[in-house]
This record gives sequence, structure tokens and C-alpha cells, in this order.
Amino acid sequence: MHKNVSSVLISEDKIKNIVNTLAKQIEKDYNDKEFIMVGLLKGSITFMADLMRKIDLDFKIDFMVASSYGSGTESSGKVKIVKDMSYDVRGRNILIVEDIIDSGNTLNFICNYLVTRGAESVRVVTLCDKPSRRKVPFTPDYVGQVIPDEFIVGYGMDYDELYRNLPYVGVLSTIKIEKRSDMIG
Repeated sequence: MHKNVSSVLISEDKIKNIVNTLAKQIEKDYNDKEFIMVGLLKGSITFMADLMRKIDLDFKIDFMVASSYGSGTESSGKVKIVKDMSYDVRGRNILIVEDIIDSGNTLNFICNYLVTRGAESVRVVTLCDKPSRRKVPFTPDYVGQVIPDEFIVGYGMDYDELYRNLPYVGVLSTIKIEKRSDMIG
């Protein structure tokens, strides 16, 4: 375990099981539908890479970058699309891949944005769901694990662009967050 991680919340083995279970659910739901898997960068990249290799269907992939974090570890609530999808979404089924959902602001905005642009359907798969932090009503379609209100890192998730390479999801030590918070922004 990394020295700045106080505990492992989701182990490598548990992540593999979650990915396999979610892939089977997605295969069942999209068996007769074309879809585009859209990763929200940067946090979803590890989860998306593992998930897409386990889904035994044909589909396209794309990426978006959206931000609702100003400075620090709290969401600003204002969502900005930094990089939009390359594909036209009109009449398409979209599966958004996200690493973690907390306030729900970003995913609520993106789902509404894609529907407004003419998407046939928009569903969301997330590795981690933190419903205790919701600021808007939002329920993902596929959830890997509901987690407590902790600041987590690893498996693509970061703090100040660090820790993405950890093969598990861990809780970042409070000491680490306090020590670096003056450096953010």
C-alpha cells in the first residue's frame, strides 16, 4: 500500500469482480443495440480500459472532458465541457463511463447535454458511487460499489494528478490532503 493511502477501500481482486459483473449487465442490456462508450477523462481511463475488454459486443469509443472542480477537493457545481465527443450523438445510444459520482452535478449536466443534442439514450456506469454527497437527484444505471464519504485515489482517480497508477482504490490520508491543499489552484 502507498505511504499516503490510509486504507484500501476496493482491492484489485474486488475491482476485477466488479468489472466482470458490470460487463455482463451491459452486454445483456446492449445485446441488440449499437452504442458508443464514452469515457470521462481522466479518471475513468483505467476503469474504461478494463471494462471495454470484458464486454463481448461491438461498440465505438469516445471521450469527453468535463470539469466541475475549481480549486481544492470540493466541486464548484459549475460544469464546463473542456473536450466534447468526436461522434455525432443524434440517434445514438450512449454509455458514459465514470470513475466516481459524488455531487451528481457533472453527470446530470452531461446526460442532459447529450439528450439535448439528440442522443437516443444515455446511461451511466460508474465504478464508485457516493450518494451521500448528492447535490442533484442523479442515479447511475450501473454501479460497481457504493462508497462512504472518503477522498479516494487509485485505479485512475487522483489527487493533484497523483495516485492514478495505484492498482486499487484507497482512501487518501487526511494529513496528505491538508498538507497539499495550499498548493492546489
